[in-house]
Amino acid sequence: MDVLTAKNRINELTKLLEYHNNLYYNMDEPEISDFEYDKLLRELENLEQLYPNLKSPTSPTNKVGGSAGEKFSPVTHAVVMESLHDSFSHDELRDFDRRVREISSDIEYVVEPKFDGLSVSCEYKNGVFVRGSTRGDGVTGEDVTDNLMTVKSLPKRILNAPEYLEVRGEVYMSFKSFEELTKKQEENEEKTFKNPRNAAAGSLRQKDARITAQRKLDIFVFNVQQIRGKELTSHSESLNYLKQLGFPTAFYNVYDKIEDVISEIERIGNMRGEFDYAIDGAVVKVNSFATRRLLGSTAKYPKWAEAYKYPPEEKPTKLLNIEINVGRTGVLTPVGNFEPVLLAGTTVSRATLHNKDFIEEKGICVGDTVIIRKAGEIIPEVLCVKEHSEGFKPFKFPTTCPSCGGPVIQEEGEAAVRCTNTDCPAQLMRHLIHFVARDAMDIDGMGPAVLEQLVKEGLVKSPADLYRLDADEISGLERMAEKSANNLINSLSKSKQNDLYRLVFALGIRNIGLKAAKLLCQKFADMDAIISAKASDFEEIDGFGSVMALSLENYFSLESTKELIADFKNLGLNMVSSLTKPSGGVFEGMTFVLTGTLPTMKRSEASKIIEENGGKTSSSVSKKTSYVLAGEDAGSKLTKAQTLGVSIISEEEFKRMLNISK
Repeated sequence: MDVLTAKNRINELTKLLEYHNNLYYNMDEPEISDFEYDKLLRELENLEQLYPNLKSPTSPTNKVGGSAGEKFSPVTHAVVMESLHDSFSHDELRDFDRRVREISSDIEYVVEPKFDGLSVSCEYKNGVFVRGSTRGDGVTGEDVTDNLMTVKSLPKRILNAPEYLEVRGEVYMSFKSFEELTKKQEENEEKTFKNPRNAAAGSLRQKDARITAQRKLDIFVFNVQQIRGKELTSHSESLNYLKQLGFPTAFYNVYDKIEDVISEIERIGNMRGEFDYAIDGAVVKVNSFATRRLLGSTAKYPKWAEAYKYPPEEKPTKLLNIEINVGRTGVLTPVGNFEPVLLAGTTVSRATLHNKDFIEEKGICVGDTVIIRKAGEIIPEVLCVKEHSEGFKPFKFPTTCPSCGGPVIQEEGEAAVRCTNTDCPAQLMRHLIHFVARDAMDIDGMGPAVLEQLVKEGLVKSPADLYRLDADEISGLERMAEKSANNLINSLSKSKQNDLYRLVFALGIRNIGLKAAKLLCQKFADMDAIISAKASDFEEIDGFGSVMALSLENYFSLESTKELIADFKNLGLNMVSSLTKPSGGVFEGMTFVLTGTLPTMKRSEASKIIEENGGKTSSSVSKKTSYVLAGEDAGSKLTKAQTLGVSIISEEEFKRMLNISK
């Protein structure tokens, strides 16, 4: 390759890697796999070694991760959170071993799994968790203390702790939690995360910590960054110490020969299907801290560690047929059924084909041999067609709904094909499941099996019919005793008193989730006000765009919707919102940020008091913040408030403002 060609390719790779870096680290929406990204980075590294004069100081090979986002306060890491150099073959691991032994012949290696999550720093003072931050670019990260407080497996207090401790860990989402989340997103026809890593990253970087708490994140702690009050001499000693303090740590083994290290890496790779969390490789680290200091680091990587990346497993299989599922808002989703194939430790026989456009772009036909893999070690996906079957014919997407036979449409600019029949049985079943869910009407005991029987028996043809049921009808169903039937009737009766936002969310309006339903019911006092509003009125709500506003106007303008709402009214369901913001309250027009542990009340209680008195709460401090309500162990939010000159008040002062006696 000549110099000009190399220069052009280096520029091309630099732009490509910066683009994918932003998607992966800052947007949590990657377009390529980690393995594909690492290959591009390796190609750039090799070219820069061949042509060192062409290497830029700002090359992606010199950078760690992404950047600190603007929605969180920045945190400067006292100890740089370095990245790891990757190996893709056993020979590259042997080269790493050879470089290490040039410095010291007496070497021990620790081999651990490499977790596929979001790297974070957690700081403790005298055993109390005081701050947590993302890696960011390795030097500056984001303050996500409140969100990390919701991770149950992360200790908030540790006994027999040193004076100061900073640990590094990997926040992840288990396969079980990821499946629950994506199932819920699919039922609500929301955009799903591509894999557990992106789900974990997207969840940890939520501005509202309550959303993070619902996502059931976990953490593995794998490194001591800083420590005062305790002497540690090796990595294995530090891992044992972390475990003793109560931190969740992963398994590890120590070896003094590189061939034993390679065998352990292969063993871990073969175990991937047994874990309830994603790993994308294994990490090899020099055990002795003294030897690490001798080896040092490059601008980006420590010279005492190496990551071995497992290639994503891809296998061919035959596409047997394509079935079409109908969602609760009428979306037709194609699902491929394949000859069973073993992938990443589990047998795969089904995978979503996403939509009509995906099938056409890939040229997928029934009978084809296709290449499939597991994205993020969990979701099966079709990569491409390897070979068409003899006499293949392009798949014809249905022009009528497979459930009801009604017409379907594909709106301009949308990939989704929808059934237009609001009485479609498939939509009814999924709509009912959504309607009775915990975040919606919360009807305990009304699961899918019961709903299916009610629909099959013709007892329920709309959500309103649920409230016409009696105990005798329910007890006549399979596996429903008299006591269960009475409990279900009581649950239905109790749900009539739910706040209006639950009913709005339960209606399953396109583009309107739980948070949007609450905001809507803060703006409008009752259902009549919502029905009579126009799109322009909805757009006045903070956070609502034209798509959401139009969805609401279209939905409430339908005669079928008006009939359903009238039905609900006659059946005694609550049509009034208790969330309407009071006017004239003592905190009207004020924004509060809460931080630390308050002496006598929970922060959630304080937030409720603020909102009931006309104010609002925010998760981040800015110049627009009126007050920071600070308790014990207040962290970076307190510091930022002091820097910006924002008023800081105690719980006692807060109560005085409310004229509440202690």
